[in-house]
Amino acid sequence: MSIESDSQLQRPARWPTWLRRGRMELAACGVITAGIVMMLQPFVMVLFTHSFLTTLFGTVMFMVVSKFPE
Repeated sequence: MSIESDSQLQRPARWPTWLRRGRMELAACGVITAGIVMMLQPFVMVLFTHSFLTTLFGTVMFMVVSKFPE
């Protein structure tokens, strides 16, 4: 490999600022919290019905965005 290709491999990729790890992890934690609150509330059955999927989506989202660059 040439020197030019090595420097291209080490150059950080351009990543949108709104997709940074800190903001997206915070959003994922918010989705997880919303799912838990939906699960623990005793008033609306529709919220309770969708609470597991919301919590699962937040957990998967957190695992994916934890791989994003800072």
